[in-house]
This record gives sequence, structure tokens and C-alpha cells, in this order.
Amino acid sequence: MDKKRRFRIWLAGPAALAVSLAGAVAQAPEAPPNLPPAVRTPVDFARDVAPIFQKNCYGCHGPAQQMNGLRLDQKEAALKGGNSGPVILPGSSEQSKLILRVSSTQSGFRMPAIGAPLTPAEIGILRAWIDQEASWGAGSVAAAASSPPARQPALGHWSFQPIRLPVQPAVRHQERVRNPIDAFVVARLEAEGIEPSPEADKVTLLRRLSFDLTGLPPTLQEVRDFLEDKSPNAYERAVDRLLQSPHYGEKWARQWLDLARYADSDGYEKDLSRPYAWRWRQWVIEALNRDMPFDQFTVAQIAGDLLPGATVEQKVATGFHRNSLKNREAGVNRQEARFEEVIDRTNTTGTVWLGLTVGCAQCHDHKFDPIAQKDYYRLFAFFNSAEEADIDAPLPGEMGPYLRARPQYEAKRRALLEENDIPDLQAKWEAKIVEAMDNPGKSLDWDFSVTSLRAMLDHADRLLRKGPEKRTPKENERVTEYFVADPGPEVAKDKPTLEMIRKVREQLKELNRTFPALTQANAIAESPEPVKTYVAVRGDYRQKGLEVQPGTLSFLPPMPVTGEPPRLRLARWLVSRENPLTARVVVNRMWQEFFGAGLVRTSEDFGTQGERSTHPELLDLLASTFMDRGWSMKQMHRLIVTSSTYRQSSRTREDLKDKDPDNRLLARQSRLRLPAEEVRDAALAASGLLYPAVGGKSVRPAQPESVSKLTYANGAPWEETEGPERYRRGLYVHYQRTSPYPQLVNFDEPDSVTSCTRRRRSNTPLQALNLLNDPVFVEAAQALAVRVLEEAPANWNDRLEHAFQLCLSRKPDASEKARLAKFFEQQEKIFEKARDSARLATPNAAPGVAPAETASLVMVSRALMNVDEFITRE
Repeated sequence: MDKKRRFRIWLAGPAALAVSLAGAVAQAPEAPPNLPPAVRTPVDFARDVAPIFQKNCYGCHGPAQQMNGLRLDQKEAALKGGNSGPVILPGSSEQSKLILRVSSTQSGFRMPAIGAPLTPAEIGILRAWIDQEASWGAGSVAAAASSPPARQPALGHWSFQPIRLPVQPAVRHQERVRNPIDAFVVARLEAEGIEPSPEADKVTLLRRLSFDLTGLPPTLQEVRDFLEDKSPNAYERAVDRLLQSPHYGEKWARQWLDLARYADSDGYEKDLSRPYAWRWRQWVIEALNRDMPFDQFTVAQIAGDLLPGATVEQKVATGFHRNSLKNREAGVNRQEARFEEVIDRTNTTGTVWLGLTVGCAQCHDHKFDPIAQKDYYRLFAFFNSAEEADIDAPLPGEMGPYLRARPQYEAKRRALLEENDIPDLQAKWEAKIVEAMDNPGKSLDWDFSVTSLRAMLDHADRLLRKGPEKRTPKENERVTEYFVADPGPEVAKDKPTLEMIRKVREQLKELNRTFPALTQANAIAESPEPVKTYVAVRGDYRQKGLEVQPGTLSFLPPMPVTGEPPRLRLARWLVSRENPLTARVVVNRMWQEFFGAGLVRTSEDFGTQGERSTHPELLDLLASTFMDRGWSMKQMHRLIVTSSTYRQSSRTREDLKDKDPDNRLLARQSRLRLPAEEVRDAALAASGLLYPAVGGKSVRPAQPESVSKLTYANGAPWEETEGPERYRRGLYVHYQRTSPYPQLVNFDEPDSVTSCTRRRRSNTPLQALNLLNDPVFVEAAQALAVRVLEEAPANWNDRLEHAFQLCLSRKPDASEKARLAKFFEQQEKIFEKARDSARLATPNAAPGVAPAETASLVMVSRALMNVDEFITRE
């Protein structure tokens, strides 16, 4: 089977102009005979031209410096030109020095002199802009009036302008338009003289849909039903069925977990497990399955705890911002660690909802976008007033047994502690701890105990100073459990008492294990005490600058003043219609999932350093429609997947290799390797091993012992999950930050340290070895062989065809059948001579089938799970 692999080299970074555009050469050469043609659509300066100037020109001809007197970031200066006169002649691009220089191939004359030249498409935009009288547009001038000069050009940037519903363009081939999306795509293709691709075949369409909407391949029955359905709306019915699948929430939760930097452990040196991190993940899955409007989805995660009469589930939602790393090393400065956590929450919010690199303004004003450092800390202030809070978040059926057992549990716990004098010992320990907190340096042993306590017990100072009478029962339990784990330096010298406390600790563990407990969740809540926020000079938390109040970025529409808490106001502002960024950013990420790249390819950066949209009107159509349809994610997904654009074949075309090698014009679908988790899921689904339960705790599948021991400080031993739950979907595999599951990392799972808006897709030999030798994939191949023997007739040609269909959803052609049969026969001859190897390859051999035959079928299964098509969404 042919395997087509594509590799891309990504080049990033603006090229500085080494010599002046205006005066390095006394006389420009004649116009090149083959200037790239001007684009045939209206050009907007802010949307189309400014990003090109920002990327290629402003380094030498911008606000910081104007080589040879030329400045291109201000209208009057740009039209005036430099030391050698005007470089822009409105209405005449062929005679403009700007175009002559950027399109030249002559060394020493071409601009930019260093780095990649402008593309023909970029030159075409500049030509059209000049031919259309080089208009700057009134909006950018007005917006710049109140901004510092260095950041004025960025205010006119396209993504900072209001979202407007565009007029649907007229197209010559109306039969290609199924919904408004197609009109914008077809109009662009017709302007470029490119034909769209034909529709993919039905099996490919269903497999594509199933992976894109649920992350799983279709079953053979689903394929048969779809092929037999000859009705005109058969495709739409398949779409609606998949949108209602409980696995839809799992598929789309994975993207959101990437954005939220989800993990099941703290990170850093201790990297302790977070036993209830999954509770927030489950909330996300359930919210997506219910099609919770994205504005509500946002408000719940940013400020669910501040909603009037907030429910437990709304508080659970705030776990979004508990996914940041947590440094529990004993010597860490807690003030610095908390500062870093709030920085992470601020940056993540900027990335996820605004699509901006706000973190660049932590230490100074943003160098390219109009984000002042003061604005950054105003945004920071919203999260600076929030504290971490662990709450009871019971699942259905937990509360009744818990309440009935609680009195007996408390009585047994109290008796155990009192019999061993724990209350008295703990009281003395608490007094010593508080004394050490008040007198640092008086006792090094107790100082060390305090630093360890602060690292391991959240809000330690407040809890210890409150005393047991004012603490809640749960808080008292937390303090006691810490004490019996680390009773301090005085008890450490008393071996009998230390041994007694060790036994109490084990008895408490057993008591906790035998009584029903409530599921908990990691959440955030407002601090009970007012928290002031200051600009951190040069980003250093120790250097306090101006005090700031919570506020949004000043270049965007202002946040309404209401009586609600500031963080709740922020949440509502993020999803307000006046905010020009959020809707664009979110629909762009949707598009990215369905086509492999967003309309704005830099989905993490909608600022001036990001790429411009290939279809700006289409992006605004999607953003407007998203808001008009009540921020329904399922409705947007349905709109996209029912378009003709989505339904195209992904086959490569010779005519597009030069015209559109990266498929930015969407003349075909994209052929994409499956995400890491879906590679695993596809193998489990084909084999029949997949455990389909939705939601719940994370699992630890089999992995090499050498890998599981790599966690720092051995803080989280990898206890392999037993039973069918070990075959849960990849979404539920425990993510240990210092030792993530190797198969997922090998297939480009992100590191969860920072928000990930788009995964890279690598292609390495290790991936093939992973598919061949990973324990899960070996077990899947063995299970697939057994499944085929159970389901298919006792005819080896039928069995091989059935295995092929289970893996690839389609029937093999004659050539593929022949190759499968030949491979099977080769393996059978080998195993007939090596019967011990045959038995090892088939631990669950089917009765009545020769071990050599079963082992050969296992090898066929392994081969099928290694073909490119198996791990590819066509």
C-alpha cells in the first residue's frame, strides 16, 4: 500500500531590513517584466497591508528607526517617502519603488535584504492596495488618536476591528454552494482560477465525520447503514447522530484540555498526583455533550463561583484555572510561586479567549501589539484576588451513603485519635509551628517544618492560626492528616511516639478506605481579604510599581461597569458581542480541527505578529453566526461539516502543487494524522478492547517499567490499572507531568506546561516502532485476531477481509487482498517451524484453530495497524 508522507518546514520570525528601501541605490532598475499580479479583491490596509509591513518592514522603517528617512507606519510619512523621494505612487503600483524593491531578484536591491522575500501573494496585495489609491482607512486613524505613537499602527490591525456580518459573494458555479461557507470559499477559488475537488466517497466521508465528531472510527454496522441509506439527507442524519453521541464530548474535550494545560499531577520536582483533577475534566465532557452555549461555558470556568446562588457544578467549572503547575518544594518562596501561578492564569486567559500573546507585556509594554504593561497587570488583578479551594463535588449516588456513614466514621476517627493522644500531641505541634511562623530564624528545625508545611498544605498559615475551634471539620481533618504524616522535629527524636504515630497514620488510611467518601474537586474562590495588585517592575514580583485595579486591555471596547464582582464582569466581557476577538478566535480553532489549519494559521496569535486570515470575510461570517446562534458549538460544527468545502476529497492534485501547496485556498480537504489519543483509541476500537464508559477517573495503562520510574522524587509510582478499564480512551490516560505516557508523547501530545492551541504533527520512526511494540498495541493485535476468528466465517479470505474492514472501514481491493493473503501465508510458514513463538504470540488462541494460523493472523493485525491509512483521517 502506497504511503504518502508530507513534511513541512516552518520558518518563523520577521526579517530585518538591512539597507534602506528609499535610498540605497541611486536609480531603480526598470520594472521587472514579470511582476506578480495584483489581487482582484478590495484591499483593506488594517486587515491586509499592515500585517505585511509589520512582519517585514517596521524593523527598519517603523517607529523605532527610519533608515534613509523612510517610515511606513504612518500615512503621511509613508506617502512622503524617504531621502530619495516617494516610494508609494497611489494608483500606480508598477511605478512605485516599494513594489520594484520587494519584487526584485537583484542582490543588494531586493527588500527585505535579509531573510525570506515577500511571497507573490503578499506582493499582489501590496500592488492592489497601491492601485486602489493606497488608502489607510479612517478607522485606524481615529483609533490611534489616544494611543502612544509606538503602538498606533497596531490599533488598526484587522482582528481588533468590530465583527461584521459580511455580504455573501456571488459565484458563477452556484451548484457548488451548499451553505454560506461554500460561497466564500468558491468565490476565492474562482478568483484564483482553481477548481474545487470532488466529494469524497461515502466510506471516507463517514470515517472522516466519525473521527472529527467523536474521535472514534465508525463501526462496520454504521458503515453498512450509511451505505444502504440512499435518501438525499443520509449524510445530514449521520451528522446529527454523531453530534448526539456521548463520545462527542470526549472528542472536543481533548481540544479544551490542551488549551487548559490539563494534567493529573502538580509538576516541578515533587510532581504529586492530583487525585481529583478528573472531576473538572468530567464537567467539560458533560457540558460539551449538553451543548452548553460557549458564553455560559466561559462564564462558569472564569467565575462560576461568583454567580448568584452558584451550584456545585458551577464551582467545579472554575477548575479550569487549577490546571497550572504547583511548586511544592520545601524551599520554595510561596509568594513567588503564587505570583507565577497567577501569571500563568493571566497568560492562559489571554491565549484561550483573546488569541493574544499577553504574556509579552509581563516585563514591559508589548513590542508589537498595543498592550501596555499596566494593562497586563490590570488583567492580572482579576486572578490575583482568587484563591485555590478544594470543594466537595459529589457524583450522583454518593451523598446518601456518605451522610448515613458519617456519624460512625467520625466516632471511630475520634476514638482512634484520642486513644493515642493525638489531639494533645497535635496541639503542641501547632503551637510550635505558629511560633516558628512568627519568629523565623529562631529554630532551624522548626523553620524547615514550616516551609514543608506551607509547600504541602494549602493555606497553611491561615489554617494553623485559626485554631481547631474555628476550623471546619474538613479543615481539621486535613491538618491532622498532615500532622500524622510529618509530626515535627521533637517527635522525630522520640522513636516510640514516632512509631505510634506511624501506626495511627496507617489506621487512618484504612478507616478512610472502608467508609464512603465524597468526590472532591479543585476549584477557585475569592479571597476573604482584599488583595492589592501592583505593576511588577521588569516582571519582578519583588519590585512593586503602580497600584492597579482590575481592568481589560485599553485598546479593546471597555468592560461595562456593573455591581457584579470584577472577575464575573471579566467573564461576561470576554463573550460580549462588543469584544472583537473571542468569537473569531474560537471559530478559528473549530476550523482548525476540521481542516488541519485555521483560517488564521497562528491560532495562538491574532496580534500583529500572527498570520492574516486567508478568508477574512468567511472568518467574520463564522464568528457572527456563532454569536447569532446563541454560541452553540454543535450548531457551528454542523454548519462546517455539512458544507461542500468539508466534504471534498483529500487527494493531492498536481495542479495545486505550485498554486496552493499548503491547501490554504481549500480546494481540497486535508489529510491528517490522528491525534495521539485517537491513535490508541482506533487500535482499541478495531480490536474490540475499547472500554467505552464516558467520564470518571484517569487510568494507568501498561508501560515500560523504566519509564514509570522516571518521575522526579518518585512522587507518583505508576500503579498499572487492572481489568477492562485499562483499555479506556486516551483522553483518560493519567498525565504525569514529569513522566507522561510515552505513546501519547511520541504522537505529539503537548506538555501541559502552557496552553496549547494547536498540536504539531510529526512523522518519526519511533512512531512506527510504538505501533509495533507498545504493549497496548500488541494486545490490540492479539485481540483483533481473536475477534476476527469469532466473527468471520471459517474462510481465511473472508477473515482477512474482515480484519481489513475492522481497521480501515472499507473493503480491500483485489491488489490489497492478494498482498494480505501472501503476507499471511509467509507468516504461517514461519510459525509452523517456530511453534513456541506461535504460542507466545497468541495467549488467547481460539479453539479449533492451529496456533500457527492464529499467530499469522496476529501478524496481519499488527501490519494493518501500522499502515498509514489506519492512523490517518482522510
